[in-house]
Amino acid sequence: MNKEILRKLVSFNTIRDKENKLIMDYIESYLKEYNFITKRINKCLVAYNDINAPIGFIGHTDTVDYESWDGDPFILKEDGDKLIGLGTCDMKGGIASILSAISKLDLTKNKIALYFTNDEEISFEGIKTISNMINTPNVIIGEPTNNIPIYGTKGVLELEIEFFGKKCHSSTPDKGINAIYECVNFINRLKVFYENSIKSNISNDFDIPYTTMNIGMINGGETVNSVPGKCTITIDFRIAIPSDIEYILDYIKNELNNYKSNLIVKNSILPNINNSDISFLEKLSTEKQTKCYLTEGSFVDKNFIILGPGPDTSHQKNEYILCSSLDKTEYLYKKIIEYYNGDI
Repeated sequence: MNKEILRKLVSFNTIRDKENKLIMDYIESYLKEYNFITKRINKCLVAYNDINAPIGFIGHTDTVDYESWDGDPFILKEDGDKLIGLGTCDMKGGIASILSAISKLDLTKNKIALYFTNDEEISFEGIKTISNMINTPNVIIGEPTNNIPIYGTKGVLELEIEFFGKKCHSSTPDKGINAIYECVNFINRLKVFYENSIKSNISNDFDIPYTTMNIGMINGGETVNSVPGKCTITIDFRIAIPSDIEYILDYIKNELNNYKSNLIVKNSILPNINNSDISFLEKLSTEKQTKCYLTEGSFVDKNFIILGPGPDTSHQKNEYILCSSLDKTEYLYKKIIEYYNGDI
């Protein structure tokens, strides 16, 4: 049943939520067969068989785009133990497993709430829309982990900074102010600050034990024969230590006093560590880890476990998971739900 549910989920083109309504209609219809109460909020779906359920599941239905795929990415292809299709790994495999697990639970004893979201791959609008509705004390995030429970993720500080200069002809550069030069000067000073003051703050919760920094985009100027009047950069910090957010922002704001500039905080999210006892799950899956990436769990102030099938081939050509891994995910989901409901 797990595989057939995945086949149906993959058939929906949910790139940038194109067939969001169709996939949510399918999931809602499936859950109503098991007497779940459902509610649609914008493009999200909330369902539960008890409003006071002790455990919830969060899963996004959208996928990234594809290119140079072998065959139709919306038709599930089997190749030995491989299940190939767009979203199989990220994260329709997790959704298929939770839906299949529900069919095998004693729902008179086991209560669960389910939260299906949109727009995770772009801006997390779905989880932002319904985060205040998630009232279960514990949640499963169905992202691909190859069935290794992930109990913590770093936070994120995402910034956009605009530098303003004075545009003029390139033959008389002294009459202008080069916004790219201004930006580069700032970047050089920021890099020194990062190397000397941020990387030395260590958190043993993560394999990369400090906050990381990446300047991912820079855009400035219009033509080669003009001194650029504007330059924009985006910076991504993956936060290991909560106090780093304020520390970094204080430094940047102070430094920007030396420039004509505009700072935009795109995202500011604290790291999230599950401090509850999940030793029962470690016995089932042998190990646990933390990750440096961001998931929807970072937007929810609950104890969480990130757990899903694998291997992790997210955003890759011919994305796939293993059928054996999919079945193990279903088994683990069922055990987790029974554990939090006292049915194990």
